[in-house]
Amino acid sequence: MPEPVRPSLRWRLALAVALLAGLAALAWWQWGPIPVTLAAIERGPAVDAIYATGTVEPTVMLPLAPRVGGRLAERTVDEGAHVRKGQLLARLDDADLAGSVDEQRARVDYSRNQHARAATLAERGFLSSGEADRTKAELLAAEAALRRVRAQRDYMALLAPADGTIIRRDGEVGQYISPGQAIFVLACCAPLRVTAEIDEEDISRVRVGQAVVLKADALPGQVFDGSVAEITPKGDPVARTYRVRIALAAPGALQTGMTVDANLVVARREHAMLLPAAALQGDSVWVVGQDGRLQRRSIVPGVRSAQRVEVLQGLQGNERVVAQPGAQLAEGRRARVHAAAPAATPATAAAR
Repeated sequence: MPEPVRPSLRWRLALAVALLAGLAALAWWQWGPIPVTLAAIERGPAVDAIYATGTVEPTVMLPLAPRVGGRLAERTVDEGAHVRKGQLLARLDDADLAGSVDEQRARVDYSRNQHARAATLAERGFLSSGEADRTKAELLAAEAALRRVRAQRDYMALLAPADGTIIRRDGEVGQYISPGQAIFVLACCAPLRVTAEIDEEDISRVRVGQAVVLKADALPGQVFDGSVAEITPKGDPVARTYRVRIALAAPGALQTGMTVDANLVVARREHAMLLPAAALQGDSVWVVGQDGRLQRRSIVPGVRSAQRVEVLQGLQGNERVVAQPGAQLAEGRRARVHAAAPAATPATAAAR
């Protein structure tokens, strides 16, 4: 009969088998194929754009204020009213000036009669020509005083200088209005525009006539086209921004005061090579070669967004690119390819 195996030898054999299995598992983990998912390489438009926020405002805003002070006696329009040129908007209390006009009118009538009487007497030789000239001068002075008082009374009436819309109203009936204190703000004479603040790092890429795409949170799903109309030559040294005026092709439902997101288009390439942003490690991607081994490939990225990156150089477009490379990937290691990641919208835009 064969000699039975001793218990200590059995434990040694079991330990050796377990050690060999662990070494095999470790070797498989280190050198065996690693499962990867491929990214979809797509062709589509790549838009290089400068992002900014802006506000919709009238092209022309006129603050309307009286030239003299007084108590507000009448207000004929309110915010949102459409007014015509010359229309009465408000009137200050002019009771004192109305009395002054009557007084000066009476003086003009008296001076006119005195001058007519003096001129008649001078023609007949009963009065010197110098006395007639004095009465004429008094008449001219009285007429000038009447015109001055009438003008002061007219200043108490605030008239619309042009056709437009009242977008702001300040002041209540009975309130004292100081000279130059605006009672209304009139939007007139031109369509709406957008004023945006552009970071000083991007202002060198902005040009007059540049296309702009705008969206407003207040109008979801709507896109508005515009173009750069003006660039302020002096920037804000505190905010480090430059003011840019954007002309709207069609304001549509945009209203004064709305906030918009503006993308100033710097360049657009229609047939660009696009990769998911998650496929990049720095400026490199991992590619599964024909032999099934991993290769690290450097690329030259172009336009970037949160979802997509444009590839300018480094790929031909037919490579198998790893969708989400991890730290365990190594040059030359075998890969086991899973299904490709689903494609996303093939459009990208730079956002700053």
